[in-house]
Amino acid sequence: MAKQPTASGANTPGKATHSPKTDMIKIIKADERLKLVPKVNIVLFGPSGVGKTTLARTLDPKRTLFVDLEAGTLAIQDWPGDVLDVRAASLATGAHPWEIARALALYIGGPDPSDATGHYSAGVYAQVQEMFSSIDLKKYDTIFVDSITVASRECFKYAQIQPEAMSEKTGKPDTRSAYGLLGREMIRWVTHLQHSHLSVIMVGILDSEKDDLNRITWSPQLEGSKTGREIPGIFDQVMTLQSFKTEEGEMYRALVCQQQNQWNYPAKDRSGRLELLEAPDLGAVLKKIREGKRIDTSITTTLPNKQ
Repeated sequence: MAKQPTASGANTPGKATHSPKTDMIKIIKADERLKLVPKVNIVLFGPSGVGKTTLARTLDPKRTLFVDLEAGTLAIQDWPGDVLDVRAASLATGAHPWEIARALALYIGGPDPSDATGHYSAGVYAQVQEMFSSIDLKKYDTIFVDSITVASRECFKYAQIQPEAMSEKTGKPDTRSAYGLLGREMIRWVTHLQHSHLSVIMVGILDSEKDDLNRITWSPQLEGSKTGREIPGIFDQVMTLQSFKTEEGEMYRALVCQQQNQWNYPAKDRSGRLELLEAPDLGAVLKKIREGKRIDTSITTTLPNKQ
């Protein structure tokens, strides 16, 4: 059992205390930060069949790694980019699909300095480096994950067979504990991917529900309420791909990118550079986020005048 750390500022008798190496800590100055090409983390939801997977075609195939959790790449069959099939990797190694997905996140994001012995520790990272040695991350600037919906399903199946998801009293499955583990695993997985130097784009299914007053609400199709509730707060950009109709009756697809939208679709633009609706072209969206001018240049600090 690991020893508990002493309180901040306390000294342990007979042992030297260690302080952070302050000479190694530096700030990123404004001119340095402005020269950097920022990574962009996007979660994109849409109804089943709207064409979320197809949007991978709008990304540079030479710089994009497509992570397939759906076990099906028919929508991008002729796309010349690299694909990692998680299910195939699971069958080849004998590991659970969620273990493959988690190990890949560790390989992409690197070890977590706050995790000494867990799944995201430096020790496990040394092992997964060998597992994914055929993947040269220097080739890519974007990871496209299809999909976070299936990832949550695989994570839940994994959680259900873990010892902590079994009741200590009866030895039977404890669904509540399984959902608790699911939430922790999913949030940790997504958060760890955010720390990668690569842009991460995840797609997922969007569900609609109608209440007794015929009001429609939209929510991500994810196992466990914790994941669906916290995911939008983790990503810089939240978008919804949906079909619309012009006044002339012509159908078209668009990305809803701003939180304040009349359809109440999940959306958020932390960059401040996107319009309410953007064309369904992720390559163009990434460029606009990195190079475009901010639309929300003014900060409103007053309330509307009351008549």
